[in-house]
Amino acid sequence: MEDTFSNLATYGYIGLFLYSLGGGFVAIVAAGVLSYMGKMDLGLSIFIAFVANAMGSFLLFYMARYQKSMMMDGLREHRRKLALAHILLKKNDSWIIVVQKFIYGIKTIIPITIGLTKYDFKKFAFFNIFGAAAWALVFGFGSYYSGGFLVTLAEAVSERPWIAPIVLVVFGGTLWLYMTHATKKKVK
Repeated sequence: MEDTFSNLATYGYIGLFLYSLGGGFVAIVAAGVLSYMGKMDLGLSIFIAFVANAMGSFLLFYMARYQKSMMMDGLREHRRKLALAHILLKKNDSWIIVVQKFIYGIKTIIPITIGLTKYDFKKFAFFNIFGAAAWALVFGFGSYYSGGFLVTLAEAVSERPWIAPIVLVVFGGTLWLYMTHATKKKVK
């Protein structure tokens, strides 16, 4: 367990940046716990996660706006998810850009959907930066202040490794059921 924390502390900032480009919250949680343990700097971790998260969404927006043919080739199988994201945008206006940072399964599709529309870039930039800052602060400080609990939880899972697959299957199954239900074609 100590070797894992040592490796994360050594390569943590690079991993945090790369993982946060895709909006993953696991890296910022790990950085918060490592900051709690004194192995990383919390302020720097939050800043890196914020910058990478905002850049990742800007990149998705740019690719969708200016490289539509390339993006659409990869998104043919996800048309229902794009439609759901478009409905969420119409229903919730710009706040979906902030909220999507916290919801696994739609955090990459929303910037793509917005890039495919004529949505104003300045408005997207404002809400994207605001959302990335809120995301980094919530998960960074949240994991830092609950670091003791998370370290105890990690030790318990390392003693009983069969717990982790069960939790992952339940979480993954719940997410899959939600996305299947949310994107199911409604028959009238």
